[in-house]
Amino acid sequence: MQNGGVAYFSAEFGLDESLPIYSGGLGILAGDHIKAAADMNIPLTGVGIFYGNGYFQQRIDDGGSQQHLFPEVDLEASAYPVQLLRDDKGQPLIIAVPLNGRQVYAKAWFVQLGSVTLYLLNTDVESNSGSDRRLTDKLYPTDHDVRISQEIILGIGGARLLAALDIRPDVWHMNEGHCAFLTLERIRMLSAEGVPFETALEAVKASTVFTTHTPVPAGHDVFSIDMMDRYFGDYYWQLGTDRERVLSLGRLGGAFNMTRFAVSTSSKVNGVSKLHGDVTREMFHRWMPHIPKQDIPVDSVTNGIHVGTWLASGMKELFDRHLPSDWTVRTAEQEVWAAVRHIPHNELWEEHQRAKSKMLQEFGLPLTTFGEEPLIIGFARRFATYKRALLIFSDPERLARILGDQDRPVCLVFAGKAHPADGPGQDLIRKLVELSREERFKGRVYIVENYAMDKAKKLVQGVDVWLNTPVKPMEASGTSGQKAALNGVLNCSVLDGWWVEGYNGRNGWAIEGATDGDLEHQTKQDSKALYRLLEEEIIPLFYKRDDQTVPMEWVNLMKESICSLAPVFNTHRMVSEYWHKVYVPASERGKRFAADNFEVASRVAAYKQFIRNNWSGVRVRKADIMADQSSRIGLNKTAFRAEIQLGAIWHKDVRVEAVGSDGHCGIWKVKLEPVQQQAKGLYVYEGAYPDVSINLWKANVNVRVTPISPDFANDFEMELSAWG
Repeated sequence: MQNGGVAYFSAEFGLDESLPIYSGGLGILAGDHIKAAADMNIPLTGVGIFYGNGYFQQRIDDGGSQQHLFPEVDLEASAYPVQLLRDDKGQPLIIAVPLNGRQVYAKAWFVQLGSVTLYLLNTDVESNSGSDRRLTDKLYPTDHDVRISQEIILGIGGARLLAALDIRPDVWHMNEGHCAFLTLERIRMLSAEGVPFETALEAVKASTVFTTHTPVPAGHDVFSIDMMDRYFGDYYWQLGTDRERVLSLGRLGGAFNMTRFAVSTSSKVNGVSKLHGDVTREMFHRWMPHIPKQDIPVDSVTNGIHVGTWLASGMKELFDRHLPSDWTVRTAEQEVWAAVRHIPHNELWEEHQRAKSKMLQEFGLPLTTFGEEPLIIGFARRFATYKRALLIFSDPERLARILGDQDRPVCLVFAGKAHPADGPGQDLIRKLVELSREERFKGRVYIVENYAMDKAKKLVQGVDVWLNTPVKPMEASGTSGQKAALNGVLNCSVLDGWWVEGYNGRNGWAIEGATDGDLEHQTKQDSKALYRLLEEEIIPLFYKRDDQTVPMEWVNLMKESICSLAPVFNTHRMVSEYWHKVYVPASERGKRFAADNFEVASRVAAYKQFIRNNWSGVRVRKADIMADQSSRIGLNKTAFRAEIQLGAIWHKDVRVEAVGSDGHCGIWKVKLEPVQQQAKGLYVYEGAYPDVSINLWKANVNVRVTPISPDFANDFEMELSAWG
């Protein structure tokens, strides 16, 4: 039996290109997360799916159309040994998963990364029907029935697998909403032991955390209520409650939303950058309009990258020579990286040139025709329309002049896949191929097909500038630019995702175009800003040699980029932050809620039920603002007085506040105290704004009542508020 630790569930894991069970950023992040946990000896178990055909292999035909090939994943070729999980008798361990009224069986493969084990479920089992054996063939299928089946296999099957292995995690981490059904299975297991549903829900919530990566509502998985009924009709009753209560956990806009469900069953929610935390609060505010977006309980842990995976071998040797001998285990320490400033300029530049040559050789790019290697700008990521791969082509004539300068040649290298169901994304690839064949762009614009981890490594290590042009704020975090920065490649990016936190004015370039207006206006302004940077700053600096072979000022920027970004945007810092901010509190909370036969979970469940049953009787009857007058609270202060009807609810079970806008997208709050009971359940509350000089109380001020408990994970756990 293995007690404790973290169970980390994700629909995809990018460990290595030889194990292509990832599609992009989410999977790469999950792979880097568990590698860092292994480096740091953090007790963590990964759970995912082994996709028999993986994510598709991309071929671009003569017409520029993306072809999708699904060869079988070759386990023998994997850089990480993938082994079949067997029971005590040496037989494959098989898990039964309920699916649409039938049982589907899954076996599990496992990959060992130091102290971390990653388990991968797969339904290619003889006892399954032909169609069920194919359920786990492809990642992110377009068929909704296959999609929900995979998510049930991942969530419910994954929880059953850990139970069969007698692994009992303290913390369950859901990396995106695909795996959220694991919370239902955990509730079902407790229900089978006689724990009432609401108590089981509180116990499960207490030890579950959720990371959301998607900044747009359209990016979240949604299943119809009919589909939920089909797949869970025989399952609802096993949870110890009725169908309506189960569906209420994820119901949004007449359907079942997996992100909404994950939020309802977690005690902690985080975005993957500070800006993404803000964007997520804004999005969740639409679900909870009575809670100001500033109060929505979403934290953030900014993504990082696994240094050992993404650093070029030559660059690592250079760092080995100049950084402290134990630098690889101290990657999150600023002073370790400060030594990069003392690396001789020519050594850093020559190492980058070597990585650049390797990349050119690897991709067969005939750039030697320029005599000296040109400035190479890389753009490589998923071809989704919001990432705006063609922004740099907004003014083709101007771009042709920039790229075609004989004295200061510039080349663009593109790579990326579009999801097989994403028509507009595939159109971008087709258009890019057409542009690359135009006479003015020939030999200046290249496309690398079948983008995967191996190609990504060469690109982030070998280009000179890493370009990123998403529509702000649609990039949750992005990590490819972090990989580039680690290798001395300079970022030129819209101030979105992680770059808002990373950019300091001396370590790359920010495309500061439009921050408002419609998409067309934003695109126009962003492209203008990009062309200006290329013409006036980036290209002149790259070719400024001052009679030397090394561009000294450019190398200074490379050093600043490595020193300022590498110690912050790496997975050792990220996983350490998850450990202290997320895992340890959730572990303690989960243990407390489960102790003494679920005493705290039971109490919280009963308390919430009481509050819900009586909340309709809570109202703010009267609210007065008394400027610069004396009150019981104090003299010459902006004072607030409110009459609050609480009905059956005790006055110590609520917080009463005056809440107002600060005029700068923030809010201020003043806690009001009960000073008089006028009748049964009717109280007078008063409070004062501490700063007389501030006049902000005049605009947009109101009084709010919120249920509170020392056992809540946050102030708005019940998502209830009564306003004046």
